[in-house]
Amino acid sequence: MKILYAPFGLIAGIIGGKIADNLFKTMWARLDDEDPPRALTAEASFPKVIGAAALEAATVAAVGVAVNRASARAFHHLTGIWPGEHREPAE
Repeated sequence: MKILYAPFGLIAGIIGGKIADNLFKTMWARLDDEDPPRALTAEASFPKVIGAAALEAATVAAVGVAVNRASARAFHHLTGIWPGEHREPAE
């Protein structure tokens, strides 16, 4: 039954990616007036490139986990089946 979650999770992942991208751009706009620099942007300083990459990675990771968790909870609510692993309680 967990295979039913695959399309549900895929759609949630696509939506989460778009949310993360927009959130990163919004946060970067508050920090700097220019677009976020990429690794091969000649005019950008090393700390600025690393900072932009770190902020983007943290944003994508946090939004990804939040969307994944929310979609798993919604799937569980709709079907009664938890799509992930179950851990046995420690004795």
